[in-house]
Amino acid sequence: MQGARRRQFPPAAPGSQQPGGSFYQGRHGSTKNEDAFKTSQFHFDLWFYFTLQNWVLDFGRPIVMLIERSPKTLPRSVVYVSIIVFVMGASIHLVGDSVNHRLIFSGYQHHLSVRENPIIKNLKPETLIDSFELLYYYDEYLGHSMWYIPFFLILFIYFTGCFTPIKEESRMPLAALLLMGPSSLYYWYLVTEGQIFMLYIFTFFAMMALVMHQKRKGLVLDSNGLFFFYSYIITLVLIGAWVVWLWNDKILRKKYPGVIYIPEPWAFYTLHLSNLHSAKEGF
Repeated sequence: MQGARRRQFPPAAPGSQQPGGSFYQGRHGSTKNEDAFKTSQFHFDLWFYFTLQNWVLDFGRPIVMLIERSPKTLPRSVVYVSIIVFVMGASIHLVGDSVNHRLIFSGYQHHLSVRENPIIKNLKPETLIDSFELLYYYDEYLGHSMWYIPFFLILFIYFTGCFTPIKEESRMPLAALLLMGPSSLYYWYLVTEGQIFMLYIFTFFAMMALVMHQKRKGLVLDSNGLFFFYSYIITLVLIGAWVVWLWNDKILRKKYPGVIYIPEPWAFYTLHLSNLHSAKEGF
């Protein structure tokens, strides 16, 4: 039995392309195409939907949109592994948060540890307390690590391509300025509630180092890079104001000991606002 013959294409005329050539070049691109700088425009639709879905869905971030718009071609292995770990971490976080919010409605006090909560102390048998501590570990540590590390990695890789030699492109339109507030506020919530300040600050330092390195080459941030970079700066200011405001809170200090003291918004809510909310419902 003869083997299947491969289809032969006729020689290409000068200036024409081989069949499938455009697909290969579009997917992988040559080194020259990756190094060439194209006209940069502010991606209003990307950042608008990114901010909207962050606030509304929280766990359903449009990461694929960032990968598609990334000025640099990302290695497929990095993309696949990041998305898989991200989805797994987000799923763990979603399940943990669903149970955690149910517990809050039942009287769980987020500013206390699992074993110190009144509704947990009375559980019988006592081995159930170990189960809730395991759930807390999955949500606050394992889930957050698997969720946020790929998230910030993809954001940083996107940021590495947001440079241009054209100074006129280093300006933010009005739409970017309007989105900066909601975007920065979300990152503040992400860092404080997720307890990922170290991951955030290391990413920010890496961004600053990259900006200074590219500046020596005569490159500046484009509108998307400026939006991202300034959002991080505003987030840092918000975190600092949050810490200063709650600096002398003895109960939260006990909940979050150590050098890095950044209380969670939900812990602040259950400690200072939940009683006020219940009192209003009683009237």
